[in-house]
Amino acid sequence: LDDSNVGRFAKYLHKLTKNTQFIIITHRRGTMNAADRLYGITMQEKGVSTLVSVNLIENDLDE
Repeated sequence: LDDSNVGRFAKYLHKLTKNTQFIIITHRRGTMNAADRLYGITMQEKGVSTLVSVNLIENDLDE
């Protein structure tokens, strides 16, 4: 999506979040900025994955 459509998409999802949860897979910063929480998987060692989550509402980092 281009930047203007990312914004429209985020507003649309925000309206629906009162009754529904969404899992969105994205690399777009604008979509991530609209989220309440982000999850990421990193692999610093071959075969070892690490989950990282960021709560954007409270602005804390959980590992």
